[in-house]
Amino acid sequence: MSTLRAEPRPSSAGPDWAALAADIRDWGKAIGFQAVGIADTELDVAERRLVEWLGAGRHGAMDYMARHGATRARPAALVPGTLRVITARMNYRPPAARASDDILADPTKAFIARYALGRDYHKVLRGRLQRLADRIRESIGDFGYRVFTDTAPVLEVALAAKSGIGWQGKHTLLLTRDAGSWFFLGEIYTDLPLPVTPPQAAHCGSCRTCIDVCPTGAIVAPYELDARRCISYLTIELPGSIPEALRPLIGNRVYGCDDCQLHCPWNRFAQDTGEDDFAVRNGLDAADLVMLFAWTEAEFGSRLEGSAIRRIGYERWLRNLAVGLGNAPSRPDITAALEARANDPSALVREHVAWALAQHRARQRERRDQPT
Repeated sequence: MSTLRAEPRPSSAGPDWAALAADIRDWGKAIGFQAVGIADTELDVAERRLVEWLGAGRHGAMDYMARHGATRARPAALVPGTLRVITARMNYRPPAARASDDILADPTKAFIARYALGRDYHKVLRGRLQRLADRIRESIGDFGYRVFTDTAPVLEVALAAKSGIGWQGKHTLLLTRDAGSWFFLGEIYTDLPLPVTPPQAAHCGSCRTCIDVCPTGAIVAPYELDARRCISYLTIELPGSIPEALRPLIGNRVYGCDDCQLHCPWNRFAQDTGEDDFAVRNGLDAADLVMLFAWTEAEFGSRLEGSAIRRIGYERWLRNLAVGLGNAPSRPDITAALEARANDPSALVREHVAWALAQHRARQRERRDQPT
């Protein structure tokens, strides 16, 4: 990482900036990104939306969102000297994964968001962005920059949309006409006065499929997400107890949720990744809930080494699986798995196991009470 300059570079001191911008896009694609764009740092509209979102408390327990506040919408406040943001996207959908609809339709299976089936994307993207920065340095010499991959207060979607590599969909994710939304985003903040790439027009039209299919109603209006109801938030970001009213709606989604993407019409054009790092590991595309629930903490750590899932920790992992098992059919192996953890050392796990067992007891009573 190079330190950004406090003052803009004189235009006469630099290279042909337009030619360099074109080269950066070409280099990015050669490195493995599907698209590269360049944005300026003006995010006033996005900042107003962020402030309103925080004011409504829709960030839930994500205190870091409020802590950084408007810094997210002010690149030069986060990294002084920033003039432009180079944005990039990389496809992640693994080509050999079991069909998501098949897993969601089988309540004994664990559904894991497709982005988390392989290696932790932070490491992959950071490495590629660094390679792009190194290639720029080879061309023009030292320059100021910082690389980000969802690890700092950055408004990734707003910057990506501003740079023209997609538009923000009604589900708040970035969309493209040629690749849908199954991709990661990354950024390079830089002091280079590069010409910006124009934004794309939005193409969601009157479609509201993503809003209608959200299992928990988390997309409360076009472009408005209440994280407190979002399954990705509940299974990943939320540190404590999942609200009981939402547990049945989670189904077998134990890490993240892809429903809004699975049903988006633009994802008919989505492309599989060519990155081996994003290939399915440990059979996580079709794993049994009971099998995963039986993992010891040591197995959790070793099997998920290098995975984004490992970041939530063993306790949340068991919490999520307990909810999935509570929503599964009342079979002897499922109730036995839950009973085996009824006295788990974690109060959080015990609470969710107790809830799950109560669901099975209630179903059994209903069956007994039905007239024959």
